[in-house]
Amino acid sequence: MDPQFVVLGIIWYIVFLFSTTCHEGAHALVAKFGGDPTAFHGGQVSLNPLPHILREPWGLVLIPVLTYVLPPHWMLGWASAPYDPDWQERYPRRAAWMALAGPGANFTLMILAGLGIRAGMFYGIFRMPESASFTHITEAAVPGIAGFAATFLSILFVLNLLLGTFNLLPVPPLDGLTGVTLLMSESAGLRFLRWTREMGLGMVGLLLAWVLFGKIFDFIFQFSLFALYPGSHWG
Repeated sequence: MDPQFVVLGIIWYIVFLFSTTCHEGAHALVAKFGGDPTAFHGGQVSLNPLPHILREPWGLVLIPVLTYVLPPHWMLGWASAPYDPDWQERYPRRAAWMALAGPGANFTLMILAGLGIRAGMFYGIFRMPESASFTHITEAAVPGIAGFAATFLSILFVLNLLLGTFNLLPVPPLDGLTGVTLLMSESAGLRFLRWTREMGLGMVGLLLAWVLFGKIFDFIFQFSLFALYPGSHWG
């Protein structure tokens, strides 16, 4: 196996595990602030990935490794934070903010990665590449560890853009399904959530989201590059 492929896989996994842990930890923290300590008691209000791995070993260990090794060599997986459904019934607004906290954590990491890239360019460590890919949106301008940092920040930026926007889609079982109820009255939001649970649309919703996301993510990716590099003309 190509050593470069292995090293890239290790970087992917570090970023994936950290980003997913932040996502679920944000859910758990906001739920605790909102009065639901379920995830807190499970140890998930933490940046320690172990409680999250113990809850979802398939989604956080086996599937990410398999999806990276097998074509098309993308690292996919999942995690979850427990919550009290009765708490959601009593406080639907708080539950909606809890749902949005996960994507919010991803967008925060994406912004931090972007700031790191721009700071590296300011100090002559990074430069804008001639073309961009999901693992190469910046490149080293000097030898040494800058190459690792450029790859790490590239993946951190793109993966969190993907996780944040994908989870905002308002279909089950994604976070956007609960988050969109902020646009409804409390009673209408609860009826909407009950209806989706009764219909059992989890797998159908996930497949629909994946098909839809595949059609719009290139546009989202290009827009993020224009925001990172104002005036660029990548197509």
